[in-house]
Amino acid sequence: MRAVVQRVSTASVVVDGETVGAIDEPGLLVLVGVTHPDTPAEARKLAAKLWGLRILHGEKSCSDVSAPLLVISQFTLYGDARKGRRPTWQAAAPGPVAEPLVDAVVDELRALGAHVETGRFGADMKVSLVNDGPITLVVDV
Repeated sequence: MRAVVQRVSTASVVVDGETVGAIDEPGLLVLVGVTHPDTPAEARKLAAKLWGLRILHGEKSCSDVSAPLLVISQFTLYGDARKGRRPTWQAAAPGPVAEPLVDAVVDELRALGAHVETGRFGADMKVSLVNDGPITLVVDV
């Protein structure tokens, strides 16, 4: 699994003109990509990493300050543009494999005590954010 993690002041995701997920206080926006061999074990590991990642102000984590997370599925994190001008998506897991694993990350975060907002899997999403820092990391598990 791969995640792009951004420390944000606020973030939201809109589908068909409707806000489906939003955080209105400092926290993390997390784009999650799934590849073919990923399992629920990787989902648990990623959730634990996100919950404890010390990138908030004062080197705090979401678990330290109960900061919210906005988690959005993003198959394009496994796009490959090394050859030519058109990326391939072969490394991205198909929806029936990826969706339950993204849900597992969200479920595990909630089980850890996190307030988690989400996008809508497979939808055309409009994501807005105020990147704080800016701080952006790529996390692979």
